[in-house]
Amino acid sequence: MLLSNYRVLLVISLLVVTAGTWYFFSSEKKVDFNADVKPILNKKCISCHGGVKQSGGFSVLFREEALAKTESGKPAIIPGKPDESEFIRRLTVNPEERMPYKHDALPDAEIKILKSWVKQGAEWGKHWAYIPAQKEPVPEGNEDWSKNDIDRFISDQLEANGLSPAAEADKPTLLRRVSLDLTGLPPSEAVSRKFLNDPSDKAYERLVDALLASPAYGERWTSLWLDLARYADTKGYEKDAHRSIWRYRDWLINAFNSDQPYDAFLIEQIAGDLLPDPTDAQYIATAFQRNTLTNDEGGTDNEEYRTAAVIDRVNTTWEALMGTTFACVQCHSHPYDPFKHEDYYRFMAFFNNTRDEDTFEDFPLLREYKNGDSLKFEKLKAWLSQNVKGNEKEQVIRFLKTGQPVINSVTTDAFTNSALADTKWLSLRNNGSSRLKKVNLTDKTELMFRYATGISGGLWQVHADSLKGPVIASIVLKPTDGWQVATVDIKAPEGVHDLWLTYHNPALKTPEENGATFSWFYLKQPFPGKELPGFDSAYKLYNDLITSSDYTATPILVESPSDMFRTTNIFDRGSWLSKGDAVQPGVPAVLNAMPAKAPKNRLGLAMWLTDKTNPLTARTMVNRLWEQLFGTGIAETLEDMGTQGVAPTHKELLDYLAWRFMNDHKWSVKQLLREIVMSATYRQRSEVPDELLAKDPANKLYARGPRVRLSAEQIRDQALAVSAVLSDKMFGKSVMPYQPKGIWKSPYNGADWKQSEGEDQYRRAVYTYWKRTAPYPSMIGFDAAMRDVCLPRRIRTNTPLQALSMLNDSAYLDMARHLAKRMESLGGGDPGKQIEKGYECMMYKPIHPAKLDILMGLYNKSLKTFGADAGKTMTLVADSMGRSVAKPERAAMIVVANAMLNFDEWLTKS
Repeated sequence: MLLSNYRVLLVISLLVVTAGTWYFFSSEKKVDFNADVKPILNKKCISCHGGVKQSGGFSVLFREEALAKTESGKPAIIPGKPDESEFIRRLTVNPEERMPYKHDALPDAEIKILKSWVKQGAEWGKHWAYIPAQKEPVPEGNEDWSKNDIDRFISDQLEANGLSPAAEADKPTLLRRVSLDLTGLPPSEAVSRKFLNDPSDKAYERLVDALLASPAYGERWTSLWLDLARYADTKGYEKDAHRSIWRYRDWLINAFNSDQPYDAFLIEQIAGDLLPDPTDAQYIATAFQRNTLTNDEGGTDNEEYRTAAVIDRVNTTWEALMGTTFACVQCHSHPYDPFKHEDYYRFMAFFNNTRDEDTFEDFPLLREYKNGDSLKFEKLKAWLSQNVKGNEKEQVIRFLKTGQPVINSVTTDAFTNSALADTKWLSLRNNGSSRLKKVNLTDKTELMFRYATGISGGLWQVHADSLKGPVIASIVLKPTDGWQVATVDIKAPEGVHDLWLTYHNPALKTPEENGATFSWFYLKQPFPGKELPGFDSAYKLYNDLITSSDYTATPILVESPSDMFRTTNIFDRGSWLSKGDAVQPGVPAVLNAMPAKAPKNRLGLAMWLTDKTNPLTARTMVNRLWEQLFGTGIAETLEDMGTQGVAPTHKELLDYLAWRFMNDHKWSVKQLLREIVMSATYRQRSEVPDELLAKDPANKLYARGPRVRLSAEQIRDQALAVSAVLSDKMFGKSVMPYQPKGIWKSPYNGADWKQSEGEDQYRRAVYTYWKRTAPYPSMIGFDAAMRDVCLPRRIRTNTPLQALSMLNDSAYLDMARHLAKRMESLGGGDPGKQIEKGYECMMYKPIHPAKLDILMGLYNKSLKTFGADAGKTMTLVADSMGRSVAKPERAAMIVVANAMLNFDEWLTKS
């Protein structure tokens, strides 16, 4: 009986051990591809087995590639069978075969992860940034400290890391911090006095709301966007000639101040011209993608640089709006992220159908008529609305506003006794000819064109299909003084034809002399409504406006009509000269699909970009705003949220804010900023205890407030403000404040820096004229962008040139003079009081006695120097303030003011 019981117990024990062993191995921890596997592949494998190189015919970028047959004829990965997978075997064999090739073997822990992953089926997973943001549950966090949900996410991680948040900063510090962050300026005297004297617990909230409502808010955030839009007042490249595009900058200021929803803000910049009956403002918004460089130099290929501009638009859209490095996909599939080579050109097809073609005049341009011509335009629109309906009316208005759709003369070819003059315009000599390829003549009965002949006229004719083909248009050109617009009837065959242009003028003295130059050609139907009352007056208004020069012109995007559609091809290895298969517009499959009924043009693209299922757009903007307030994004690499970017420190918070931005805030940037700056996280003191410095030197856990060097624009603007010279004038053409002689060296033209007068030289930095080849020196010294290409984030540096600029730049010396004058008026005749009042104007709190002693020492030393040298006094004081005030006391106080403008606490937001 005992033996029988023993046998039963033994069997039960064996069953328990067997079951336990089975449970242990069958419940092996699930391997997370993104967290566990992808980092190993990116670091150790993908440089040889990815989008660029696929050694041995093996790639680990996409699952279908990884499981496909390699050059050996067998797959390297067999899901569920690590022992039969060559991918696993090669990790542990002898060094001659082992992978990574000619590198150290993988650690045992990493090999174990990869084995488990293959055993579990070698499943791929989407990178976190390519999954649509969901509404994240809010952790409990520190209830006593938290002021909103942001703080609960932050305190949750602080507690997990054994840290506590810092105390709230004092009122003067908060006042300066939030004012600089939201408006880019120190607070006005009235705003600061109201906040500092308000004892209620709503004082800070009222301050935030006042700052968000300030017109200065739009100027501050426009400065940020201009880097993304690569905005400049010049066209770039060696010639770098002027471009009038300041209306786009003004559009941005208005958009931010009106708190235009971010989705509409993007839609108008991507496709404002494709919206129903677009307004002037919506056309101007598309200048976002006309900030591309244009090459005016003779001998350049216009199609090459048109293509370069289109490529730049693709790269900018991804880098600025979706925080993703897409540019490398131009040449090959992405080496680290799931974007294929053809994805780039399918996306490029959205942008490849615009009317701009690297022309000297920057066509197409939005004409905003001024003075009497503005009234003419409104009168003509009223007549058209009453008498002409539908497409005919829209075509007339579109042409008067945008000059489109025309055929630019730079597209001509087959030159005989003719040429593209300076690669800008078609120029025909006596008996010269040229060709326009594949022109749709269906329903076209008139040809309008822009030309110039000088003192000579000549006979100009258009032939269909060949030089000996039928003449479909003929006109004797009138002599001109500059550009003229003329119209000729055409008798055109239906369909698409080559047009051959010929010119005859025996009066030309030499065979090399140019006779007629052409800018553009417009094939159309006659002006509508010929039999209707008022036609003659309306037609005169139309012709007056066509030849008008009284308008503001802004480069914009205009889509080509269907009969001028461009085919987009894949570029072999990224070369525009090596065209492969044609592609249709499309978006990468790894992201959200195009919305239902979205057109396959830029408007459809904008709808896709702003769809709530797009995983990148909202995250990118939230991350960018966070970086502006805290100095570093939640994901540090704003330009790259892909697998090679720095992982977010608080992913759940980033997703929570992205979802909330789209849904609760309805894409309101102001509401999102308000939520962040109202948090306890933002309001913390920025001082760093030694213990915290050791645990979290980069403040990635946010156990203290932000301490960040101000931007170039903020440094200049706050110096102007505290010196009481800042102009509050808004909008208009860019201005030229003081700049040393010789900075501009403009080849091929006489462009020069002409210093603005009056208040224009004291306007905010956002209005400063920006030349790409010679940006404003002091702002470049403080890490402002060149703006040749999109800059997703500025990297802050600390160089001697920055200190030299602040101490010696004449603009800052001028501000120091005005600050010293303000200090004298506030402090009376006592130098100590003057310094105290000056510091309070700057920092909103009393100066520490030790600092006051140092500055008084500087004052007394300077006073002694200037008292002994009247010449030095005159040089320092009298430049802008006159001889009557050139006293040693004033000069000494200017030196002190200059030193105060160089305080670290003044150049830093803390």
